[in-house]
Amino acid sequence: MITIQKQRRSRKSEPPPLENGDHLDQKTFHERYEAMPPNVRAELIGGIVYMSSPQKPRHGRYHFKLNRWLDEYEEATPGCEGYVNTTQILGNDAEPQPDACLLILPDFGGQTWTDKRGYMAGSPEWLGEISDSTESIDLHAKKKDYEDGGVREYMVAAVRTQQVFRFVRRRGKLKELEPGTDGIFRSEVFPGLWLDPDAFLKRNNKRLLAVLRQGLASPEHAAFVAKLAAKKA
Repeated sequence: MITIQKQRRSRKSEPPPLENGDHLDQKTFHERYEAMPPNVRAELIGGIVYMSSPQKPRHGRYHFKLNRWLDEYEEATPGCEGYVNTTQILGNDAEPQPDACLLILPDFGGQTWTDKRGYMAGSPEWLGEISDSTESIDLHAKKKDYEDGGVREYMVAAVRTQQVFRFVRRRGKLKELEPGTDGIFRSEVFPGLWLDPDAFLKRNNKRLLAVLRQGLASPEHAAFVAKLAAKKA
């Protein structure tokens, strides 16, 4: 009888599983998320739990190209790091897991840190999402969380409608900006991070990386690298 009572108490102490649409605060969400099986992916957006669907090949291919593009920028820019599918603790009702992020390391003046449990806290300077079935969420509820959390630039590649949206922080809001007259997006936070949206959507890797390398060869990128080095020193 004693053993049975202990087992009952143990089961009762386990947090209930996450369910799509749950309304939770970040602390409760995080506790339940950690208790879920390792193959489960969930996000807390505006205090609402969103359980991710299995990814289709189209999403995976675009995600792969996005990571390749960011990785090349990181390699050329000491003081910056990129991450994929990494939990971000942004606030009391926001714990997203963006497809990709690029940040300035804390020692170089960045705005993120690692909490005592080893999770990333604070907002990366740049976040990117590959949107297929999640386009509406990424462009509205998630964008609002990123805005409130202090993200400085945000990119959404809407592969279903074949559009790339770029948002830049202006007076506390993420404002959509158009590409330059030549069709190129040029990051304001990460000088030299140049994107040809048409090449990205067509998965033209040769053109995508050629435009990025032009940005990496620009005086603006060289000045940014020197600025980061000076902050580290």
